[in-house]
Amino acid sequence: MHIYEVLKRPVMTEKSGRIGGQSQYVFEVDRRANRVQVKQAVERAFNVTVVNVNVMNVPPKMGHFGRRAVVKQPAWKKAVVTLAPGNRIEFFEGV
Repeated sequence: MHIYEVLKRPVMTEKSGRIGGQSQYVFEVDRRANRVQVKQAVERAFNVTVVNVNVMNVPPKMGHFGRRAVVKQPAWKKAVVTLAPGNRIEFFEGV
């Protein structure tokens, strides 16, 4: 898998914003990616030093759209990346 196919998008939620002050950032990653690939992708894309990567699979969810329509959200994988002290990703600042 190519290094730039690993990261799909940053996850911007209230919880990910709170842990952003602790040098942790959350990304949606490819379902086939492992910890080593995520670490290499973040280090190369943002020029930072990664200390730890936690990866988790998010299960699919059933939701409702209106009264009768049932929508299934697909399963996805997310990674919480911890950076070395003093490193930060400028992309997330001020969001």
